[in-house]
Amino acid sequence: MYETSIDGFSIRHAVPSDVPLVLQFIRDLAEYEKLAHEVVISEQDLHCHLFGAEKKAEVLIAEHCQAPVGFALYFHNFSTFLGRPGIYLEDLFVSPHHRGKGYGKALLTCLASIAVSRDCGRLEWAVLDWNQPAIDFYEALGASAMKGWIINRVTGVALTEMAEKFEGI
Repeated sequence: MYETSIDGFSIRHAVPSDVPLVLQFIRDLAEYEKLAHEVVISEQDLHCHLFGAEKKAEVLIAEHCQAPVGFALYFHNFSTFLGRPGIYLEDLFVSPHHRGKGYGKALLTCLASIAVSRDCGRLEWAVLDWNQPAIDFYEALGASAMKGWIINRVTGVALTEMAEKFEGI
């Protein structure tokens, strides 16, 4: 558990019994981002990816007086330029009625501390271009927008079709 300077506040790694909570945070974030229709993961799949034999991601849970207020879901990537692992923050969310109290900052700085302790070369994430409050928040913490980089994604049928092209090589 990671204690912070905020009275009654702590951050801990998620445990298997947190899966329903994590899924609810994911749904709440998707609703905020106007992407709720894209959430298709089940509790069973989430449990498998967070706590299965081949763990794919990790989650930090922020709590105030032992009540959950937010989460951060992250995983390791690798920088060939740095020759070191990094951490990619997939999701950061603080419940609306708990925002502005330092919980998001605590989650991000905790994640930065984890990155440093694991000898990672960087911590990175994406933010929707319309989410100016989040952009301002990240910049205030020292983050730099990666101008000139465009995220590419292949998913669903397009992913399957791309994979099938490999079979023909």
